[in-house]
Amino acid sequence: MRLGVGAAVVLLVLALVAAVLVSAFASPPTTQVVVPGGQVAATAAPPSPSAAPAPATIFVHVLGAVRRSGLFEVAAGARVMDAVAAAGGLTSTADQTGINLARLVSDGEQVYVPEVGETRAPPPGASGLGGAGPGRGPGGVPGAGAAAVNLNTATLADLETLPRIGPAMAQRIIDYRDANGPFTSVDDLRNITGIGDKTLEALAGRVTV
Repeated sequence: MRLGVGAAVVLLVLALVAAVLVSAFASPPTTQVVVPGGQVAATAAPPSPSAAPAPATIFVHVLGAVRRSGLFEVAAGARVMDAVAAAGGLTSTADQTGINLARLVSDGEQVYVPEVGETRAPPPGASGLGGAGPGRGPGGVPGAGAAAVNLNTATLADLETLPRIGPAMAQRIIDYRDANGPFTSVDDLRNITGIGDKTLEALAGRVTV
């Protein structure tokens, strides 16, 4: 009789322990919230957020004065500087004047890095590192069907559309105009640091006063 009662007690204790373990592992963690009146209400914890999706990638064709020309995969939202880095960086002969490394690139784009003194147009379909924009013809080739930019009325954005003129050079042109008054001829650009014969040659027919 005593053995039967003892066995029943042991079985009851084991059943309670099993129930507690099942409840602990099966139930989600809860947080306690005190509601008006001092009562404590248990609420289930919110589900953990799902993992963030991996960023999409795009393909950009980089060629010209880079260490490795070819097709490169970069993250969506990448800039020209990222595409150039994927191509191994610029060569020592790359012309960095007018390059907009901060410009965003798009999927399927072809960017072209010219060499110093190069005057030939980029390959068909290449946007050029300066990027397509106002004053650039089809394929990003500067001057294709573009109207001449007036040096005395041009904005910073207008000047940046010109070949070999980047943001820094465009600002120098505006600063010179503000300090010395309107340009009287295109040759006045020679007075600006960084503008020489090659730049004036590239600007021929593209600027006026």
